[in-house]
Amino acid sequence: MGILNTLLRAVTWWDGQTLNTQLYTARKGVKVGEDDQGNTFYTSKDGKRRWVIYNGEVEASRISPDWHGWLHHTFDDLPSDKPLKHKDWEKPHLENLTGTAMAYAPAGSIRRVEPSERRDYEAWSPE
Repeated sequence: MGILNTLLRAVTWWDGQTLNTQLYTARKGVKVGEDDQGNTFYTSKDGKRRWVIYNGEVEASRISPDWHGWLHHTFDDLPSDKPLKHKDWEKPHLENLTGTAMAYAPAGSIRRVEPSERRDYEAWSPE
């Protein structure tokens, strides 16, 4: 099973890091922190490159705005050292739920569990 996992990691990228990324990270990466989802963030030894190793599925929307800003060099301070100031009206970060059972379904959608009565719509019928 170990050889199969190694081969799969060499060619797949959607569920964790590839073998090449793991080797690069071991050689040139410096771990700088983790987020609440277990994603691990790294920087190169010279500080010019930044990257993330996802904990599970590789989905960019799983990264909070704080770490996203650090990854894209919007600010240099680590969110673990100097967290962003959040307003009391801000909602917590959620990953993109499109295509999942938890995705938003508006009133009248066939994906809703309970049908709702529409009072703002009258069906057209030909005369």
